[in-house]
Amino acid sequence: MIAEYNSVYDELAHFLASLSPRRVLAYKSSPKSQDRVNILIQKNKEIGLSSDENAEMERYMTVEHIVRLAKAKAMQQLNK
Repeated sequence: MIAEYNSVYDELAHFLASLSPRRVLAYKSSPKSQDRVNILIQKNKEIGLSSDENAEMERYMTVEHIVRLAKAKAMQQLNK
């Protein structure tokens, strides 16, 4: 069966989830990464982000999107 993917994010999420669904579901970003995102969010609210910081925030958001997709795919696999 050939799976259809809506985006490269879906394709990567499916791949990650297929490796170890339980590990994907248990994944959390490091406290250091979480702290950095919180700093960027707060700075954005207060004074705005530089272009480099905005690009950094976009990368964090992209990774978060992929992780959410992977967790959804992992849950689907475990529920089969």
